[in-house]
Amino acid sequence: MVNFTILAGGFSTFIATYVFDTDTSSLTLTKQTTTGENPSWIASHPQNSSILYAVNEVSPVGNLQSFIVDAVGGLKLVDTVSTGGSGPTFTNPLSTGEVSAMNFGSASCSLVATLPNDPLHFEKDSPVVDFPVNGGPSNPHMSLEHNGEVFVSDLGADKIWRLVNDGKPGKFRIQGQIHVAPGNGPRHMAIRNGILFTINEKTSTLTAQQIPAAPNGTTFPLLANVSIVPQDAPANASFAGAEILISEASDKFPDPLIYVSNRNLGPEFDPRGDSIAIFEFKNSTLVAGGNSTAASSVRRMHARQWQDGGSLTLKAQVFTGLRQIRSMALGHVADGGDEFLIAGANVDGGVAVFQRINGGRNLTEVARNAEIANRTSFVFV
Repeated sequence: MVNFTILAGGFSTFIATYVFDTDTSSLTLTKQTTTGENPSWIASHPQNSSILYAVNEVSPVGNLQSFIVDAVGGLKLVDTVSTGGSGPTFTNPLSTGEVSAMNFGSASCSLVATLPNDPLHFEKDSPVVDFPVNGGPSNPHMSLEHNGEVFVSDLGADKIWRLVNDGKPGKFRIQGQIHVAPGNGPRHMAIRNGILFTINEKTSTLTAQQIPAAPNGTTFPLLANVSIVPQDAPANASFAGAEILISEASDKFPDPLIYVSNRNLGPEFDPRGDSIAIFEFKNSTLVAGGNSTAASSVRRMHARQWQDGGSLTLKAQVFTGLRQIRSMALGHVADGGDEFLIAGANVDGGVAVFQRINGGRNLTEVARNAEIANRTSFVFV
């Protein structure tokens, strides 16, 4: 028997704990730990899964919290600090010891330093980074660390800001930006082998582009730009792209695949629920270990990389029975959890676990729990 403990944040006053039993295909709600208000996004410490961070998505000023996770998925609050802005929607720990908080309701973000050798406690004086939009719209939504920079997708400004440390822990500055086509609304990002993949909320599109060298404001042409809207969507539906995941290569799932969620905002809803679209990125050159190989050799490689050029090909549209789907999470490769993807509804449908099939190119539902709503982010412990 294999059990996976999964934590779920949401718009409530608690973080939920689920246990997914692979033998019985059951998803059991085991705990509801009281937190601050609206712990809408949660993230695990990359080196210590017993440490969890959460934002409190509230106005006029939000908070960032740290917790200890016990052996059965219970939480104990350790520290709370202001994010310096309104409605933080996202948090993620950095390799340098800071923990990010994206102030969606303000034109700013915080990268809060933690105490030396103590990732559970926050410094109280980390300055906010203000985005130079000159009174224009700015809604920073996600941060992503890459090669010594922190990328911030700004849904309102149609930019991806590039931040670097500016002298001491918690102090960052903007050193450049990647421009996004006006009206796209970049929401979430993923990077694989120097290619930036962006899910755009306002146009429900997935784009791929190379990352220019820093520091500058150069923007390369898109390698690919595809719609994530189901072709058979209801005529009066309207959509907003939400989350993007790229799977890690493993023996069972050797090809990295892209999973994106898409929210139907109505007024006409699909009885099948919102969908998860699965894409494969293909390009003219596949390399392993940085060297070109013959096609037959490449097919035998478990770790694959993407190079210049290419296309995004839709492999499946999986209807989830969830309404207002937002975040998703894949389990860990090390314990075989990457066979499963969990997703939740902010409105109806609860939480569902899907098994990856056909090499990850499709999903089939294996468990669901509809006891509580408003689950918007997930962490496999």
